[in-house]
Amino acid sequence: MLSSLSFPRLLQFLAGALVAAFTVLMVTKVWPYLSFEPGIHFLTTKSDATNDNGLFRLGFYVHITSSLWVLAAGLAQFFPRLFRGRAALHRNLGKLYVISVLALAGPSGLILAGFANGGLVAKVGFALQCVVWWLSTWQAYRLARQRRWEEHTAWMIRSFAVTLAALSLRSESYLLYYVFGTKPIETYLTVTWLSWTGNLVLAEVLIQLGAARRLVRSFHSTPTIR
Repeated sequence: MLSSLSFPRLLQFLAGALVAAFTVLMVTKVWPYLSFEPGIHFLTTKSDATNDNGLFRLGFYVHITSSLWVLAAGLAQFFPRLFRGRAALHRNLGKLYVISVLALAGPSGLILAGFANGGLVAKVGFALQCVVWWLSTWQAYRLARQRRWEEHTAWMIRSFAVTLAALSLRSESYLLYYVFGTKPIETYLTVTWLSWTGNLVLAEVLIQLGAARRLVRSFHSTPTIR
């Protein structure tokens, strides 16, 4: 099967498999938090005052749960063959992604940015990430309403690139700390910014190479049931 795939499609398949595996991994990571215990895993890095803060707790639980289906819904949009004869499914998953980012994952991430460890550099980095995420998703939605499909797709690529910052943050942290031997605080502050700005640079390269145009062509060539 893989031997019959073109190189771009093979890369798409491998990238999709990586993101799907990461999504499943995140489900296993999020599950223990649903006990609402304050003293576990990531929450142990926060002070008692932060863990007792109702706004922080609300932002944390909304963000970790909504981000899961944002990842899954966003990933599916980049595989047009999944929607062969199911145009309504594509639209509904797109709506789920947009509404979840704009109303849940983005705003809750902005709340968490205000409580980020690492001082002002980290707070600003995470806050800007959420603002860019929200604005790129809104722009994608606005262009879809105008039926400007190639521009819509380009902005969805940018939006999903920011969605994938969670994956980049973890992989880049591992690389910097274990391969390049950076100190923990240096690693943390670097990936706070690199995890989403680096993804946006890669997204822009893909867009300039015609990724949005090819995706639109794939969707339009996919038969739909009338």
